[in-house]
Amino acid sequence: MPLTVFRSRLRPEAAHEYEGWAARMDALARTMPGYLSHKTFTADDGERVTLVEFDSEENQQAWAKHPEHLEAQEKGRKRFYSEFSIQVCSVVRSAGFDRGK
Repeated sequence: MPLTVFRSRLRPEAAHEYEGWAARMDALARTMPGYLSHKTFTADDGERVTLVEFDSEENQQAWAKHPEHLEAQEKGRKRFYSEFSIQVCSVVRSAGFDRGK
């Protein structure tokens, strides 16, 4: 299973426009084959980290190359982010615990 770690910092002047694009990408990602989850965390210093899970590398790549996602990526580079980095990792082992289940 691939895990994408997307670290970013938003440009303050782009926040309003970014919100609309982020909502669209959120909805679109959920419709992609093999989509498992994504969640964004924001640190006190403003850095944002989004973790994205797909069931296979092929499905993760399909998301990475989706035309609307490519357009959002371009806007991100040109207008939304002051900086970002992306790491696509292979999950070697996974374990968990949920008291409620």
